Amino acid sequence: MGYYEEKKKELSELLDLIRREKADFEELVKQKGGQLNKKIELLNYFGIYGKQDSDLAKALEAKEKLNQELVEFEQYKWLAKKQAEDEIKKERLKLEASRRELDKQLEEKRQGLIDLARNLAAEGGREAIVQLAKEKSLGFPWLAKAYSDYLDLQDQQLANYLESKPQPARRAAEHLREMATRRRAAEQAYRVLKYQLEYYESLFPWLIDFKGEDIDDLIRQIMERKEEVKGEPEDKVVVYTTAGERGTLSRQELFQRALDRWWKKPKSKWEIGRDFERYIGYLYESKGNAVYYQGIIEGLEDLGRDLICIRDNDASIVQCKYWSKAKQIHEKHIFQLYGTVIAYRIDHPHMNTFASFVTSTSLSERAKQFAQELQVEVVENHPLEPYPSIKCNVSRRDGTRIYHLPFDQQYDRTLIEEESNECYVETVKEAEDLGFRRAFRWHGSTDSTVST
Repeated sequence: MGYYEEKKKELSELLDLIRREKADFEELVKQKGGQLNKKIELLNYFGIYGKQDSDLAKALEAKEKLNQELVEFEQYKWLAKKQAEDEIKKERLKLEASRRELDKQLEEKRQGLIDLARNLAAEGGREAIVQLAKEKSLGFPWLAKAYSDYLDLQDQQLANYLESKPQPARRAAEHLREMATRRRAAEQAYRVLKYQLEYYESLFPWLIDFKGEDIDDLIRQIMERKEEVKGEPEDKVVVYTTAGERGTLSRQELFQRALDRWWKKPKSKWEIGRDFERYIGYLYESKGNAVYYQGIIEGLEDLGRDLICIRDNDASIVQCKYWSKAKQIHEKHIFQLYGTVIAYRIDHPHMNTFASFVTSTSLSERAKQFAQELQVEVVENHPLEPYPSIKCNVSRRDGTRIYHLPFDQQYDRTLIEEESNECYVETVKEAEDLGFRRAFRWHGSTDSTVST
């Protein structure tokens, strides 16, 4: 039911109420008048009419008062009807003004799009594209404002109803208007941010990976990265073992206990994605590639290159996506990977550069078509499986044999080369039996490949 229909219904109900109350009042006057007439007739019969009689005086006074109230009630009925009609007229004017303003804004935007289209056709479109990008980057503020104005108008209509109903709720109406003002500002800000986020996701597809991620966990991951750069991080063995275990177990048993618990602990989506990148990197290293874990090391600055795998003069740029089976990879992720591969080719013209996309889920048919045309190797439905995760590394500086657990600080910067007698092993005992010791906590500068 529309706003005017509601007001019309309210006015009709009010008029019905007035008619009923008038009828009741007239019936009461009729009854009282009849009683008074009988008393007057009785007094006339006994010849005592006109004498001082308190009951008769009171009855005559009551009759006069009822007649006066009836006149006042008729005046109130007329004023209420006029007030309701004036309120409806005022709201109709407001709605028409709002509609005209929205129509004006929409027409301006429509004309702007027409002008942009003409610029695209006439001038090659460069300036028009820039203008369109600016408008998108601002989050379509005119559309957000129009939407918030629409919701505010609905709230104002409800507030007006609360004030003008048969039993007005003026305090509730005032409170509703205050809340409507706040809601209007919040709704506009929300819409702008929503449009901006959707636009940024279209430009940077990897942002979608963080959807559903716990915000506290993301903050913790960022802060841990900063702490690793600024100073000494806490030894994770302390996190995954108890004080009692640290006092009774041997170092070898203690490290293995921490590693076992690290594998079994619940992990966030980001941590699972990191483990997937490590596992794919391990498979590439097993084939003789030197793997740089750019996605883990650089974080949001990885340029869409999770892994850079070098073998002889060949470089494979690998993007890894560990998503649920319900989600599907779309062509924008292929575009991002191909773009970063082109950038790598420009920066490394002497290398033969290839693109690979490895995911735990599947690609859309359109994404597969683009991958084929752009010569992007695709591996779908690739599982994350257990693998030997301890890195055994030989220092390039002094030959010290060191092993790194997955939670150690320099784990992802450590490269494994079989020709240098380096390897992956499953247990701490295997590493120590081969003559490796656990890496000390790092205090030096950023040597990107070797820990000591």
